[in-house]
Amino acid sequence: MTILYGIKNCDTIKKARRWLDDHQVEYRFHDYRVDGLPPELLASFIAELGWEALLNTRGTTWRKLDESVRMRIDNADAAAALMLEMPAIIKRPLLCAPAQPMLLGFSDASYGQWLAQTRS
Repeated sequence: MTILYGIKNCDTIKKARRWLDDHQVEYRFHDYRVDGLPPELLASFIAELGWEALLNTRGTTWRKLDESVRMRIDNADAAAALMLEMPAIIKRPLLCAPAQPMLLGFSDASYGQWLAQTRS
């Protein structure tokens, strides 16, 4: 089963969900705030994508952090601890399908390419 990870009130998540619905892609939505984020799951995301890619340093959550906190996020363990504490700081959406590479972020082009790979 394809799973879309994120936070339901995120505008980019809404675009991704609309795209998946419009293209008749069956998926389950996993809201970090409602469904939680087990450390093992986050570790699998970091293992495949890297903590730097997952950490959303352009969002409001990151900008609101004290500078001293931001300066301490310089390795996978520190980033993982922050992401577990504040899942809104994870870049989204994250799309996961069996036997496919994870897809982080959203664009029509990247989702179209992903769909072509999953259906071939």
